[in-house]
Amino acid sequence: MRKTHLTSSLLALSLSILAGAAWAGPGHGGGESDLSDADAERTISIDAGDMWFDPDELEMAAGEIVKFEITNTGSIEHEFVIGSKEAQEAHRKMMQEMAGGEGHNMSNMSEGEGHDMSDGSSMAAVTIAAGETESLLWRVPDNADELEYACNIPGHYESGMYGNFSF
Repeated sequence: MRKTHLTSSLLALSLSILAGAAWAGPGHGGGESDLSDADAERTISIDAGDMWFDPDELEMAAGEIVKFEITNTGSIEHEFVIGSKEAQEAHRKMMQEMAGGEGHNMSNMSEGEGHDMSDGSSMAAVTIAAGETESLLWRVPDNADELEYACNIPGHYESGMYGNFSF
């Protein structure tokens, strides 16, 4: 019996390490890897509360490089994902399937899964723990027309946790 508990504990630890690596991988761990803070043309501070973003609309210019500083002022984990409405919807569906419709369980996440925009580029995203601040560098696509930022943890988007970009 003791051997079974040890094996189960080691398996759970291994899976949590792999899930963490997948979560931090390309497509859901930041913006473009070739950008640095020095490239940012401006920094935008965003508050992520429980079921809202402030501001809820941002004006952008094509090609602009922006550094987002997202502070989770809420009491639960949130994410900040940039993408088209269609890509956000696909990501939300994936998140619901992974979590069984409840909570935020990334144990089934594979690198980049569900984070592709219609033009083949990856969605920029970060996860922000309650009380923490995360940064995200992002270059506004030249062909941007309808993009939004959202938290797609099950139930969050539906509760109003999204914002729009204007170009």
